[in-house]
Amino acid sequence: MTDQDLSPAERYARARERQARLRTGFGAFEAGLGFEADEFQRRAGQALEDGTSVLVAAPTGAGKTVVAEFAVRLALDEGRRLFYTAPIKALSNQKFHELAAVHGAERVGLLTGDTVVNGDAQIVVMTTEVLRNMIYEGSSRLESLGFVVLDEVHYLADRFRGPVWEEVIIMLPDHVRLVSLSATVSNAEEFGAWLAEVRGETEVIVSERRPVPLYHHIMVGDRVYDMFGRDGKPNPALKRFTPRPGGYRGHGPGRDRGRHRDRGRDRSRAQRDRLPRRASRVQVIEELRGRGLLPAITFIFSRNGCDEAVTQCLAAGVLLTDREDRARIQERLDALAGTLEEADLGVLGFATFSQGLLAGVAAHHAGMLPQFKQLVEQLFQEGLLSVVFATETLALGINMPARTVVLEQLTKFNGETHATITPGEFTQLTGRAGRRGIDVEGHALVVWNPQLDPAEAAGLAVKRSYRLVSSFRPTYNMAANLATRLSDEEAETVLETSFAQFQADRGVVGLAKRVRKNEEALESYAGNMECERGDFAEYHRLRRQLSAAERQGRGGGDREARERRRQDLLLALRAHPCHGCPDRERHARWADRWWKLRKDTDSLIRQIEGRTSSIAKVYRRVCAVLEALEFLPDNLSQIIRIYGERDLLTALSVREGVWDGLGPAEAAGLAAALVYQPRRDDAALPERYPTERLTEALERVFRLWSQVEDLEEQHRLPRTPRPEPGLVWPVYRWAQGRSLEGVLRRGDMAAGDFVRWAKQTVDLLDQIAQVAEPGTRGVLEAAIDAVRRGVVI
Repeated sequence: MTDQDLSPAERYARARERQARLRTGFGAFEAGLGFEADEFQRRAGQALEDGTSVLVAAPTGAGKTVVAEFAVRLALDEGRRLFYTAPIKALSNQKFHELAAVHGAERVGLLTGDTVVNGDAQIVVMTTEVLRNMIYEGSSRLESLGFVVLDEVHYLADRFRGPVWEEVIIMLPDHVRLVSLSATVSNAEEFGAWLAEVRGETEVIVSERRPVPLYHHIMVGDRVYDMFGRDGKPNPALKRFTPRPGGYRGHGPGRDRGRHRDRGRDRSRAQRDRLPRRASRVQVIEELRGRGLLPAITFIFSRNGCDEAVTQCLAAGVLLTDREDRARIQERLDALAGTLEEADLGVLGFATFSQGLLAGVAAHHAGMLPQFKQLVEQLFQEGLLSVVFATETLALGINMPARTVVLEQLTKFNGETHATITPGEFTQLTGRAGRRGIDVEGHALVVWNPQLDPAEAAGLAVKRSYRLVSSFRPTYNMAANLATRLSDEEAETVLETSFAQFQADRGVVGLAKRVRKNEEALESYAGNMECERGDFAEYHRLRRQLSAAERQGRGGGDREARERRRQDLLLALRAHPCHGCPDRERHARWADRWWKLRKDTDSLIRQIEGRTSSIAKVYRRVCAVLEALEFLPDNLSQIIRIYGERDLLTALSVREGVWDGLGPAEAAGLAAALVYQPRRDDAALPERYPTERLTEALERVFRLWSQVEDLEEQHRLPRTPRPEPGLVWPVYRWAQGRSLEGVLRRGDMAAGDFVRWAKQTVDLLDQIAQVAEPGTRGVLEAAIDAVRRGVVI
């Protein structure tokens, strides 16, 4: 209803309501932003004021966090609690400091599994796993909860950690409003429809506008080309740099054969000499500096590559800081060094790290010590670093925008093979370019090499979104928690509300339409292959069998038996009444079409049957494994407190008393084997272990794992990862009090990796301590204290 449809008194009341909202609602909040809010931000704010949940899908850097900040303001005004979840601890830490700076340290807390700061605060930042655990544990902190911010919610597509998002969305109390923040995805409406189905009214707000325009370029040799022309089409000048089959510019295999071999070889060599050379990292930096396009983030899909890039810059004498910058950086380095053991500085590579920072360049990857990465982030945000070489983990939402993003290549190792990055990954990485309020435009630069197709790069840049696909699957821990609270029917009903099932059911609708269309076509085909002389379907079956017998006749085995079979089929075919039909081959063509379509249709029907209630079927298989191991129905207390990919194996090891009798360092080493995942499948296993007791415990765990794997194979379930003892010695030595250098010098593990796995070891030890026998609990708590020291803290 518009104002014109109202009476004067009603119009006056509505105007007063608007003025009050401006004073206390999003209007007042916007006035304090220091800039004019975008339309999508206003829409989201209005929806939250109206009491609905929101899904905001917008490009990186568009300002989605403004919506989350308004939700924080609403929670504070309403006296409700707000949980702010993030996919990684680094992002949680950053958001905690940002919110504490705005709202005061007494109002903001942090929970990341290994870190607890003011956990009962009104605003608490946490990883999504922590919130999932709180829900299953029935934490009292949920009672006054009003809002949950799910930052980077598109992360639910992640194969390993994504399912946690769906667990949270499904299991949160109904009164909690969700603020879901996502990168631009092509099926935001589908995801929003699911959210509305499981959470109630949800406003879906999609914005594809970048507040800072992004321009794409390709650097070929020492020259920078625009990726697109003024007409928006790929730059035709780049076509000559397209790789050709058989070799660049035609000098492929066979080019210099025959009597012209020597002449061809000379010509090929001359062509190679004329090719542009791939720009070096130093060349790229100098080009960007000359164009005023620093600071820059260069994405390199390799940790070693990031470290090598810094070394190359130092060797080339790159210096991107002035005297004042270096003085400020040195102060921060001195402060950092004061928090570390002096004996550890060498193994941590502190000298090279410091030289890089003082020159204005740094690496950023998961192998670095967390304190090192945090300093890089802070210095970059403060404008003291000009170039950061980073792996793609930096694109996960950490606040480090740059003027330019550089991509050295468009392929990366995905765990199985080197593959081209997806359009979504390209968008996520290049989205870092262009700092709102600082830059009027952002730039993305792809560095050309002889294998890179400029047209492929342009295709990635044009397709700016990707489809969000659920990776949800029931785990043993999830099944145990559901089984303790719900009946089988209720648990399956809950699981069938997952986004995975929602997408499967929507897919079934499309498949069912194809089946109906195929069935109509099959009926038409059957009419065209009818023969008045007899059953042509039977005749066509004989033809197929004869054709198959003739193909088999070319193989080994009993040739005489196959030949007899072929002759019998040939006689039956010739004796069939349809064999003499003058329209036989026309009927046969329709019969071929019918047969092929029938096979395709049957395949579609099997897909439909497999998708319907597919999540519930997996849940039943998971429960069957739990029953086979005698956890269901009465022994679930240990599993419901154990989280992780080896949840069932860990719970089984506790129940079987594997941990009893171990010392603190031995318990730490065993826990490490249950959390560790080596970066390479061919990682070498230790030839021996620290003690006989630990050796025996590991052997028992391996036997239990073999038992679990057999059951999973029997019930067609994904396999539990095997225990990985590659971290046993380092964690054992660390728990014994050895120095970081003494722990790392005997292997090739990076300090950052060790710290990360050590923290996960502590987390698992804490979970096991909560379900272990009292006599063992004290040893596990001592193991936690032994690992939580030095750089691990």
